Amino acid sequence: MTHQKNIVTAGVPLSQAKKALIMIHGRGAGAQDIISLATYLNVGDYALLAPQASGHTWYPYSFMAPVAQNEPGLSSAISILESIVADVIAAGIPASNIYFLGFSQGACLTLEYVTRHAQQYGGVVAFTGGLIGASLEMSNYKGDFAGTPVFIGSSDPDMHVPVTRVRESETIMKTMGADITVKVYPGMGHTVSQDEVETANALVFK
Repeated sequence: MTHQKNIVTAGVPLSQAKKALIMIHGRGAGAQDIISLATYLNVGDYALLAPQASGHTWYPYSFMAPVAQNEPGLSSAISILESIVADVIAAGIPASNIYFLGFSQGACLTLEYVTRHAQQYGGVVAFTGGLIGASLEMSNYKGDFAGTPVFIGSSDPDMHVPVTRVRESETIMKTMGADITVKVYPGMGHTVSQDEVETANALVFK
């Protein structure tokens, strides 16, 4: 499974925007679903870009499976994000004004991408996610977040994302210079809560 570059856009046109938000949908969902979340976020003056996964899934198995089992989907998904970031930078928006947001499988992909390419971004929001792999391979993660605000919200328990992996991801990103906030919600379920949206607005989209 490889992905075609199929991007849904909304918000301010990229050529006119000063900030861009790359939004990554979850398994079984689509670009339009994740873009609809923007209504609740303080991103009225951002260009919004949401890639669409082939077959509505970025990689076939759990994000906790060995990485090799999720190839070539995972590498293909990461290369799509690399390409979108290059397009945004080419449009004149610096990395420090590029934001990322994902839900569930999209949150895992978001965290994996930014931690493999750590630099000062505008901010990162992961609604229920963690770094990808059966065990985390530190050699994959390079760079310095230079104080990038990162927010991860997750349920305890969550049927897909164990809190232990959320905490592991938090530790790695913190050592790489992220200004990271994690909120764990008892029994929230696999969803995005009002509190998560408000926290994302307060910490990242401010």
